[in-house]
Amino acid sequence: MRTALGFRAHSGWAALVAVAGTIDAPRVLERRRIVIADPEMPGSKQPYHAAAELSFPQAEALVQRAIQSSRALALKAILATVKALRSEGHEVAGCGVVLGSGKALPGLEKVLASHALIHTAEGEMFRDVLVWAAKECRLPVTGVREKDLEASALDRVGSLGKRIGPPWTQDQKYATVAALITLG
Repeated sequence: MRTALGFRAHSGWAALVAVAGTIDAPRVLERRRIVIADPEMPGSKQPYHAAAELSFPQAEALVQRAIQSSRALALKAILATVKALRSEGHEVAGCGVVLGSGKALPGLEKVLASHALIHTAEGEMFRDVLVWAAKECRLPVTGVREKDLEASALDRVGSLGKRIGPPWTQDQKYATVAALITLG
């Protein structure tokens, strides 16, 4: 069965959904939370916040370590999911990632000088980590801006929660729509 993965990222974790079918007849194969920030690594969950307290060279190093660590965790989670789905006979055709606004961020020094940009950079970092890991797995990636998700599509997948049970939050719904767009 042709399947896609969908993700909605947060600081340090992401909702993962594996879906088959169409927006009118979706089939959720798996849903879970994946950890994409090492809990043993200080500052990994909010690396830009942590970096703002450091000298610039230390800040740069911390952010790069956090990105590398998060990439490794995302890659491990996606590889394991793809392997499990393939062992069940599913063809993983791609990956949908719910994105932010897509506005370009300034350099790290300017980011660290603005609390609002620190939040934006962390969101972008965790979304970018998922995109990078999916590409490393040779999965085509479809980025879908959150504000572009259609209300009608979200309504259609919203009712799935009654059939499949919890968790079925906004995270799973958004990730499901992103995955179905990838399949479409």
